[in-house]
Amino acid sequence: MKALVWEGANELAVRQVPDPQIRNEQDAIVRVRKTVTCGSDLHLLGGYIPFMERGDVLGHEFLGEIVEVGPQVRNHKVGDRVVVCSFVSCGKCWYCQHQQFSLCDNGNTNPMITENVWGSAPGGCYGYSHALGGFAGSHAEYIRVPYADQGAFTVPDEVSDERALFASDSAPTGWMGADLAGVKPGDVVAVWGAGAVGQMAARASVLLGVDRVIVIDRLDNRLQMAQTHLGVETLNYEQQDVSGELLERSGGRGPDVCIEAVGMESHSSGPQFWYDQVKQQLRIEADRPIAAREGIYNCRKGGSVFVLGVFAGLVDKFPLGAVMNKGLTLRGAQQHGQRYIPMLLERMARGELVTEHLATHTMPLDEAPRGYDMFKQKLDGCVRAVFQPTS
Repeated sequence: MKALVWEGANELAVRQVPDPQIRNEQDAIVRVRKTVTCGSDLHLLGGYIPFMERGDVLGHEFLGEIVEVGPQVRNHKVGDRVVVCSFVSCGKCWYCQHQQFSLCDNGNTNPMITENVWGSAPGGCYGYSHALGGFAGSHAEYIRVPYADQGAFTVPDEVSDERALFASDSAPTGWMGADLAGVKPGDVVAVWGAGAVGQMAARASVLLGVDRVIVIDRLDNRLQMAQTHLGVETLNYEQQDVSGELLERSGGRGPDVCIEAVGMESHSSGPQFWYDQVKQQLRIEADRPIAAREGIYNCRKGGSVFVLGVFAGLVDKFPLGAVMNKGLTLRGAQQHGQRYIPMLLERMARGELVTEHLATHTMPLDEAPRGYDMFKQKLDGCVRAVFQPTS
Protein backbone atom coordinates (compact mmCIF):
# COMPACT_ATOMS: atom_id res chain seq x y z
CA MET A 1 0.00 0.00 0.00
CA LYS A 2 0.99 3.67 -0.33
CA ALA A 3 1.90 5.70 2.74
CA LEU A 4 3.56 8.98 3.69
CA VAL A 5 6.79 8.16 5.49
CA TRP A 6 9.39 10.09 7.45
CA GLU A 7 12.79 10.05 5.69
CA GLY A 8 14.66 12.29 8.13
CA ALA A 9 14.33 15.83 9.49
CA ASN A 10 12.16 17.86 7.08
CA GLU A 11 12.08 15.01 4.56
CA LEU A 12 8.88 13.18 3.57
CA ALA A 13 8.07 10.73 0.79
CA VAL A 14 5.08 8.74 -0.44
CA ARG A 15 6.11 5.16 -1.11
CA GLN A 16 5.00 1.56 -0.86
CA VAL A 17 5.00 -0.09 2.57
CA PRO A 18 3.68 -3.48 3.72
CA ASP A 19 -0.07 -3.80 4.26
CA PRO A 20 -1.09 -3.91 7.94
CA GLN A 21 -2.14 -7.26 9.39
CA ILE A 22 -4.25 -8.34 12.37
CA ARG A 23 -1.76 -9.02 15.17
CA ASN A 24 -4.00 -9.33 18.21
CA GLU A 25 -7.56 -10.53 18.68
CA GLN A 26 -8.81 -7.04 19.51
CA ASP A 27 -7.39 -5.43 16.34
CA ALA A 28 -9.24 -4.05 13.35
CA ILE A 29 -7.95 -3.02 9.93
CA VAL A 30 -9.37 0.29 8.68
CA ARG A 31 -9.33 1.55 5.10
CA VAL A 32 -8.49 5.22 5.53
CA ARG A 33 -10.92 7.59 3.81
CA LYS A 34 -9.59 10.86 5.18
CA THR A 35 -6.56 11.77 7.29
CA VAL A 36 -5.41 15.25 8.25
CA THR A 37 -2.24 17.08 9.20
CA CYS A 38 -1.73 18.24 12.79
CA GLY A 39 0.49 20.93 14.22
CA SER A 40 2.19 18.36 16.43
CA ASP A 41 3.34 16.54 13.27
CA LEU A 42 5.53 19.53 12.48
CA HIS A 43 7.58 18.79 15.59
CA LEU A 44 8.37 15.39 14.05
CA LEU A 45 9.33 16.93 10.73
CA GLY A 46 11.66 19.41 12.40
CA GLY A 47 13.45 16.66 14.32
CA TYR A 48 12.34 17.97 17.73
CA ILE A 49 10.70 14.69 18.76
CA PRO A 50 13.35 11.97 19.13
CA PHE A 51 12.98 8.27 18.43
CA MET A 52 11.68 8.61 14.87
CA GLU A 53 13.05 6.05 12.41
CA ARG A 54 13.39 6.35 8.65
CA GLY A 55 10.34 4.81 7.00
CA ASP A 56 7.92 5.48 9.88
CA VAL A 57 4.40 6.24 8.61
CA LEU A 58 3.05 9.59 9.84
CA GLY A 59 -0.47 10.71 10.75
CA HIS A 60 -2.76 10.27 13.75
CA GLU A 61 -6.07 11.98 12.95
CA PHE A 62 -8.28 9.94 10.64
CA LEU A 63 -11.58 8.40 9.61
CA GLY A 64 -12.26 5.28 7.57
CA GLU A 65 -14.11 2.05 6.98
CA ILE A 66 -13.46 -1.23 8.78
CA VAL A 67 -12.37 -3.97 6.39
CA GLU A 68 -11.27 -6.67 8.85
CA VAL A 69 -11.77 -7.39 12.55
CA GLY A 70 -10.07 -9.68 15.04
CA PRO A 71 -12.08 -12.45 16.75
CA GLN A 72 -12.45 -10.49 20.01
CA VAL A 73 -13.86 -7.29 18.43
CA ARG A 74 -17.47 -7.01 19.62
CA ASN A 75 -18.63 -3.45 18.86
CA HIS A 76 -17.69 -3.20 15.19
CA LYS A 77 -18.10 -5.12 11.97
CA VAL A 78 -16.76 -4.97 8.45
CA GLY A 79 -18.24 -1.98 6.63
CA ASP A 80 -18.64 0.29 9.66
CA ARG A 81 -17.63 3.91 9.10
CA VAL A 82 -15.55 4.88 12.11
CA VAL A 83 -13.51 7.74 13.48
CA VAL A 84 -10.54 6.59 15.55
CA CYS A 85 -9.03 8.31 18.57
CA SER A 86 -5.41 9.26 17.96
CA PHE A 87 -4.32 7.73 21.27
CA VAL A 88 -4.18 3.96 21.72
CA SER A 89 -5.75 2.83 25.01
CA CYS A 90 -6.76 -0.57 26.34
CA GLY A 91 -9.92 0.50 28.19
CA LYS A 92 -9.22 -1.79 31.13
CA CYS A 93 -6.23 -0.52 33.12
CA TRP A 94 -6.51 1.78 36.16
CA TYR A 95 -6.03 4.92 34.08
CA CYS A 96 -8.59 3.96 31.46
CA GLN A 97 -11.05 3.07 34.21
CA HIS A 98 -10.57 6.61 35.51
CA GLN A 99 -11.11 8.07 32.01
CA GLN A 100 -7.48 9.17 31.70
CA PHE A 101 -7.13 7.31 28.43
CA SER A 102 -3.96 8.94 27.09
CA LEU A 103 -2.19 7.69 30.24
CA CYS A 104 -3.08 4.04 29.52
CA ASP A 105 -0.64 1.51 30.98
CA ASN A 106 -0.97 -0.85 28.01
CA GLY A 107 -1.25 1.38 24.95
CA ASN A 108 2.46 2.17 24.63
CA THR A 109 4.51 -0.81 23.50
CA ASN A 110 7.84 0.98 24.24
CA PRO A 111 7.32 2.27 27.79
CA MET A 112 11.01 2.31 28.76
CA ILE A 113 11.73 5.30 26.51
CA THR A 114 9.30 7.70 28.13
CA GLU A 115 9.81 6.24 31.59
CA ASN A 116 13.42 7.40 31.33
CA VAL A 117 12.49 10.79 29.84
CA TRP A 118 9.36 11.72 31.82
CA GLY A 119 9.33 9.37 34.80
CA SER A 120 6.49 7.18 33.50
CA ALA A 121 4.99 6.24 30.16
CA PRO A 122 1.80 7.66 28.63
CA GLY A 123 -0.31 5.63 26.21
CA GLY A 124 0.51 5.06 22.57
CA CYS A 125 -0.21 7.35 19.63
CA TYR A 126 -0.46 6.55 15.93
CA GLY A 127 2.43 7.79 13.80
CA TYR A 128 4.15 9.62 16.64
CA SER A 129 7.59 8.10 17.11
CA HIS A 130 8.73 4.97 18.86
CA ALA A 131 8.59 6.81 22.17
CA LEU A 132 4.79 6.56 21.92
CA GLY A 133 4.63 2.98 20.74
CA GLY A 134 5.98 3.03 17.20
CA PHE A 135 2.52 2.54 15.69
CA ALA A 136 2.19 3.05 11.94
CA GLY A 137 0.27 6.25 11.23
CA SER A 138 -2.85 7.11 9.29
CA HIS A 139 -1.34 8.81 6.23
CA ALA A 140 -1.74 5.50 4.42
CA GLU A 141 -4.32 3.49 2.53
CA TYR A 142 -4.87 1.15 5.49
CA ILE A 143 -4.06 1.17 9.20
CA ARG A 144 -4.13 -1.35 12.04
CA VAL A 145 -6.26 -0.21 14.98
CA PRO A 146 -5.41 -1.97 18.28
CA TYR A 147 -8.14 -2.20 20.94
CA ALA A 148 -10.70 -1.37 18.24
CA ASP A 149 -13.67 -1.59 20.61
CA GLN A 150 -12.08 1.12 22.76
CA GLY A 151 -10.62 3.48 20.18
CA ALA A 152 -12.93 3.33 17.15
CA PHE A 153 -16.36 5.01 17.15
CA THR A 154 -19.14 4.51 14.64
CA VAL A 155 -20.01 7.78 12.89
CA PRO A 156 -23.72 8.71 12.78
CA ASP A 157 -25.16 8.69 9.26
CA GLU A 158 -26.00 12.39 9.40
CA VAL A 159 -22.39 13.43 10.13
CA SER A 160 -20.21 13.91 7.05
CA ASP A 161 -16.68 12.55 6.72
CA GLU A 162 -15.34 16.12 6.69
CA ARG A 163 -16.99 16.91 10.01
CA ALA A 164 -16.38 13.61 11.78
CA LEU A 165 -12.70 13.59 10.81
CA PHE A 166 -11.90 16.19 13.45
CA ALA A 167 -13.50 14.09 16.19
CA SER A 168 -10.37 11.94 15.99
CA ASP A 169 -8.06 14.46 17.68
CA SER A 170 -8.63 18.21 17.29
CA ALA A 171 -12.15 18.39 18.73
CA PRO A 172 -11.58 16.10 21.75
CA THR A 173 -8.25 17.77 22.48
CA GLY A 174 -9.83 21.22 22.47
CA TRP A 175 -12.85 20.08 24.50
CA MET A 176 -10.63 18.40 27.06
CA GLY A 177 -8.66 21.62 27.52
CA ALA A 178 -11.80 23.58 28.31
CA ASP A 179 -13.26 20.82 30.47
CA LEU A 180 -10.18 20.03 32.57
CA ALA A 181 -9.33 23.72 32.89
CA GLY A 182 -12.64 24.05 34.70
CA VAL A 183 -14.35 26.62 32.47
CA LYS A 184 -17.80 27.54 33.73
CA PRO A 185 -20.62 29.95 32.92
CA GLY A 186 -19.56 33.57 33.37
CA ASP A 187 -15.85 32.95 32.82
CA VAL A 188 -13.56 34.90 30.54
CA VAL A 189 -11.37 32.47 28.57
CA ALA A 190 -8.25 33.32 26.55
CA VAL A 191 -6.92 30.81 24.01
CA TRP A 192 -3.41 31.12 22.57
CA GLY A 193 -3.42 29.70 19.04
CA ALA A 194 -6.11 29.81 16.33
CA GLY A 195 -5.27 26.50 14.71
CA ALA A 196 -7.70 23.61 14.77
CA VAL A 197 -7.13 22.69 18.43
CA GLY A 198 -7.30 26.30 19.61
CA GLN A 199 -10.52 26.85 17.68
CA MET A 200 -12.04 23.71 19.15
CA ALA A 201 -11.06 24.79 22.68
CA ALA A 202 -12.73 28.13 21.99
CA ARG A 203 -15.89 26.49 20.65
CA ALA A 204 -16.01 24.13 23.63
CA SER A 205 -15.79 27.11 25.98
CA VAL A 206 -18.70 28.78 24.17
CA LEU A 207 -20.82 25.63 24.41
CA LEU A 208 -19.97 25.33 28.11
CA GLY A 209 -21.50 28.76 28.69
CA VAL A 210 -18.60 31.12 29.34
CA ASP A 211 -19.12 34.86 29.10
CA ARG A 212 -16.29 35.74 26.69
CA VAL A 213 -13.73 33.86 24.63
CA ILE A 214 -10.69 35.65 23.21
CA VAL A 215 -8.49 33.83 20.69
CA ILE A 216 -4.91 35.09 20.21
CA ASP A 217 -2.85 34.55 17.06
CA ARG A 218 -0.90 36.48 14.42
CA LEU A 219 -2.52 35.08 11.25
CA ASP A 220 -5.48 37.16 10.14
CA ASN A 221 -7.10 34.36 8.13
CA ARG A 222 -7.24 32.13 11.22
CA LEU A 223 -8.51 34.93 13.42
CA GLN A 224 -11.21 35.73 10.86
CA MET A 225 -12.15 32.05 10.78
CA ALA A 226 -12.54 32.02 14.57
CA GLN A 227 -14.77 35.10 14.43
CA THR A 228 -16.91 33.79 11.57
CA HIS A 229 -17.36 30.15 12.56
CA LEU A 230 -17.08 30.31 16.36
CA GLY A 231 -18.42 33.77 17.16
CA VAL A 232 -15.54 34.61 19.48
CA GLU A 233 -13.35 37.68 19.99
CA THR A 234 -9.80 37.79 18.65
CA LEU A 235 -6.46 39.50 19.20
CA ASN A 236 -3.55 39.77 16.78
CA TYR A 237 -0.48 39.84 19.01
CA GLU A 238 1.63 41.50 16.33
CA GLN A 239 -0.77 44.43 16.15
CA GLN A 240 -2.33 44.72 19.61
CA ASP A 241 -1.20 44.87 23.24
CA VAL A 242 -2.38 41.47 24.39
CA SER A 243 -1.90 42.05 28.12
CA GLY A 244 -3.69 45.38 28.07
CA GLU A 245 -6.57 44.05 25.98
CA LEU A 246 -7.03 41.01 28.20
CA LEU A 247 -7.18 43.18 31.31
CA GLU A 248 -9.66 45.51 29.63
CA ARG A 249 -11.91 42.65 28.53
CA SER A 250 -11.88 40.88 31.89
CA GLY A 251 -12.76 43.65 34.30
CA GLY A 252 -9.15 44.44 35.11
CA ARG A 253 -8.37 41.02 36.59
CA GLY A 254 -7.21 38.92 33.66
CA PRO A 255 -8.88 35.85 32.14
CA ASP A 256 -10.27 33.23 34.49
CA VAL A 257 -8.90 30.48 32.24
CA CYS A 258 -5.94 30.60 29.85
CA ILE A 259 -5.54 27.75 27.35
CA GLU A 260 -2.24 27.23 25.55
CA ALA A 261 -2.87 25.57 22.16
CA VAL A 262 0.43 26.24 20.40
CA GLY A 263 3.10 23.94 21.76
CA MET A 264 6.85 23.61 21.61
CA GLU A 265 7.44 25.82 18.55
CA SER A 266 5.42 28.86 19.61
CA HIS A 267 6.10 32.21 17.99
CA SER A 268 6.32 35.76 19.28
CA SER A 269 7.02 39.21 17.92
CA GLY A 270 9.24 40.04 20.91
CA PRO A 271 12.89 39.30 21.72
CA GLN A 272 11.92 36.20 23.71
CA PHE A 273 11.22 34.45 20.40
CA TRP A 274 14.82 34.80 19.23
CA TYR A 275 16.11 33.81 22.66
CA ASP A 276 14.06 30.61 22.69
CA GLN A 277 14.58 29.79 19.02
CA VAL A 278 18.37 29.95 19.27
CA LYS A 279 18.39 27.82 22.43
CA GLN A 280 16.04 25.29 20.82
CA GLN A 281 18.07 25.05 17.62
CA LEU A 282 21.20 24.46 19.69
CA ARG A 283 19.25 21.85 21.73
CA ILE A 284 20.01 23.77 24.93
CA GLU A 285 16.27 23.62 25.59
CA ALA A 286 13.80 21.25 23.96
CA ASP A 287 10.78 23.53 23.64
CA ARG A 288 9.81 27.18 23.14
CA PRO A 289 7.28 27.89 25.93
CA ILE A 290 6.41 31.43 24.81
CA ALA A 291 2.61 31.01 24.74
CA ALA A 292 2.63 29.08 28.02
CA ARG A 293 4.57 31.89 29.71
CA GLU A 294 2.11 34.47 28.41
CA GLY A 295 -0.83 32.45 29.67
CA ILE A 296 0.69 32.26 33.15
CA TYR A 297 1.53 35.96 33.29
CA ASN A 298 -1.89 37.09 31.99
CA CYS A 299 -4.15 34.73 33.92
CA ARG A 300 -5.98 36.27 36.85
CA LYS A 301 -4.93 35.43 40.39
CA GLY A 302 -6.39 32.10 41.40
CA GLY A 303 -7.15 31.24 37.76
CA SER A 304 -6.43 28.17 35.67
CA VAL A 305 -3.88 27.58 32.91
CA PHE A 306 -4.13 24.52 30.70
CA VAL A 307 -1.37 23.39 28.32
CA LEU A 308 -2.78 21.65 25.24
CA GLY A 309 0.18 22.15 22.90
CA VAL A 310 2.70 19.33 22.63
CA PHE A 311 5.92 19.67 24.63
CA ALA A 312 8.71 17.11 24.66
CA GLY A 313 11.25 18.01 27.31
CA LEU A 314 12.87 20.92 29.12
CA VAL A 315 12.09 24.63 28.82
CA ASP A 316 13.97 27.70 29.99
CA LYS A 317 12.79 30.76 31.95
CA PHE A 318 9.62 29.05 33.11
CA PRO A 319 7.72 31.41 35.49
CA LEU A 320 7.16 28.99 38.36
CA GLY A 321 7.18 31.90 40.79
CA ALA A 322 4.16 33.40 39.05
CA VAL A 323 2.33 30.06 39.20
CA MET A 324 2.93 29.76 42.94
CA ASN A 325 2.47 33.36 44.04
CA LYS A 326 -0.62 33.97 41.92
CA GLY A 327 -2.21 30.77 43.18
CA LEU A 328 -2.69 29.36 39.69
CA THR A 329 -3.84 25.88 38.78
CA LEU A 330 -1.55 24.58 36.02
CA ARG A 331 -2.56 21.44 34.12
CA GLY A 332 -1.77 19.69 30.88
CA ALA A 333 -2.48 16.41 29.11
CA GLN A 334 -2.55 14.56 25.87
CA GLN A 335 -6.15 14.08 24.83
CA HIS A 336 -8.40 11.58 26.60
CA GLY A 337 -10.39 11.20 23.39
CA GLN A 338 -12.37 8.08 24.32
CA ARG A 339 -13.92 10.16 27.09
CA TYR A 340 -15.27 12.81 24.73
CA ILE A 341 -15.69 11.43 21.20
CA PRO A 342 -19.20 9.91 21.60
CA MET A 343 -20.52 13.21 23.00
CA LEU A 344 -18.77 15.20 20.29
CA LEU A 345 -20.27 13.06 17.52
CA GLU A 346 -23.71 13.70 19.01
CA ARG A 347 -23.05 17.45 19.03
CA MET A 348 -21.82 17.22 15.45
CA ALA A 349 -25.01 15.42 14.46
CA ARG A 350 -27.08 18.20 16.06
CA GLY A 351 -25.06 20.90 14.29
CA GLU A 352 -23.64 22.34 17.52
CA LEU A 353 -20.07 21.53 16.59
CA VAL A 354 -19.04 22.37 13.03
CA THR A 355 -15.51 21.56 11.87
CA GLU A 356 -15.54 21.44 8.06
CA HIS A 357 -14.05 24.92 7.79
CA LEU A 358 -10.82 23.64 9.31
CA ALA A 359 -10.15 21.47 6.24
CA THR A 360 -8.91 24.29 4.06
CA HIS A 361 -7.07 22.07 1.55
CA THR A 362 -7.95 18.55 0.36
CA MET A 363 -5.69 16.49 -1.90
CA PRO A 364 -4.78 12.89 -2.75
CA LEU A 365 -2.18 11.13 -0.62
CA ASP A 366 0.35 11.36 -3.46
CA GLU A 367 0.47 15.14 -2.87
CA ALA A 368 0.98 14.86 0.91
CA PRO A 369 4.56 16.23 0.90
CA ARG A 370 3.26 19.36 -0.85
CA GLY A 371 0.38 19.52 1.62
CA TYR A 372 2.75 19.43 4.58
CA ASP A 373 4.87 22.17 3.05
CA MET A 374 1.76 24.34 2.64
CA PHE A 375 0.72 23.53 6.19
CA LYS A 376 4.13 24.23 7.71
CA GLN A 377 4.69 27.45 5.76
CA LYS A 378 1.03 28.50 6.18
CA LEU A 379 0.73 29.05 2.45
CA ASP A 380 -2.56 29.93 0.77
CA GLY A 381 -4.30 30.23 4.15
CA CYS A 382 -3.73 26.55 4.97
CA VAL A 383 -5.10 25.65 8.40
CA ARG A 384 -5.25 21.89 7.86
CA ALA A 385 -4.46 19.75 4.82
CA VAL A 386 -6.65 16.68 4.38
CA PHE A 387 -5.36 13.66 2.44
CA GLN A 388 -7.58 11.08 0.73
CA PRO A 389 -5.63 7.81 0.44
CA THR A 390 -8.55 5.89 -1.09
CA SER A 391 -11.74 6.84 -2.87
